[in-house]
Amino acid sequence: MDLHCHLDLYPDALKLLPEVARRNRFTLVVTTSPRAWLATSRVFAGQDNVKVALGLHPEIAERKSSERDLLVSNVARAPFIGEVGLDGSPRFRSSLRLQREIFDSVIAECERHGGRVVSVHSRGAVTEVLDILEKRPTAGKVILHWFSGTARELQRAIDLGCWFSVGPAMLVGAKGRDLLSRMPVERVLPETDGPFATIDKRSLMPWQAVDIVPVLVQLWGKSPAAVDAQLTTNLSELLEPLMSY
Repeated sequence: MDLHCHLDLYPDALKLLPEVARRNRFTLVVTTSPRAWLATSRVFAGQDNVKVALGLHPEIAERKSSERDLLVSNVARAPFIGEVGLDGSPRFRSSLRLQREIFDSVIAECERHGGRVVSVHSRGAVTEVLDILEKRPTAGKVILHWFSGTARELQRAIDLGCWFSVGPAMLVGAKGRDLLSRMPVERVLPETDGPFATIDKRSLMPWQAVDIVPVLVQLWGKSPAAVDAQLTTNLSELLEPLMSY
């Protein structure tokens, strides 16, 4: 399973799609703009275990600001939302005000429609993301993708009920492993963030999200089979409210 990948942005994505559907139990394809969501939803139709999320990536908030209304107006028919959020890193800090307006509007719309599964980007802006989420407690099940905040921010996210998607690239460094060790086992799911995330300069493929299992075995003190069972249970719990879609 892969709870955060940009399958539409891989070379030969349409050729890759059936292999992803065959090898993964579930794949969440996050999109970078509402127009990309519309196009990807159309061309990826027919694979029941590959879902396409409606997104507007904070890194391109300024470039795609004209699509804000398209984003908000489509929440009603999109059970999965992503990639959305905030990026406070130096390169994108100048657009933070606009990012906040877009993120708050989409989270408010998720709440208005009874909650969604939302994959959230929070690099360099975890506190600001959590401030918005705290105001919208019924916005749905929020997955903080590739969480990179502090231990204190992590605890706040846990207290707010957030989930976490974790990939092999995140676990290369000691900080990522330490954060993973503090996350509730029942709210952890695998991701790749491919094709952007790489190992040895090679883009991670969606079926490589499972490569986090050896680290989970070590941190959780469970067998590989027990880790797989836990992740399967977690996925079922995440998706249970959406089975009618």
